[in-house]
Amino acid sequence: MELADRAVGFLLSIISLSIFTYYTLWVVILPFVDSDHFIHKYFLPQDYAILIPVFAGVVLLCLLCVFIGFVMLKSKKKKA
Repeated sequence: MELADRAVGFLLSIISLSIFTYYTLWVVILPFVDSDHFIHKYFLPQDYAILIPVFAGVVLLCLLCVFIGFVMLKSKKKKA
């Protein structure tokens, strides 16, 4: 089981690092590259650089609120 946990942790680390690298290149470096350069075809338009993290944050906040609500309802049922 320990090997499986390490493999999952390694996989999540690689995914996180690749997303961070992609987003950093997209937001920090790409605006300084000429617009006709071939690298632009690998990235979404700059508008999505704000919309995607905001949308992900709202979804995460909603899921967190739903989880807290379920926990509160479950603990209320145990007391009764």
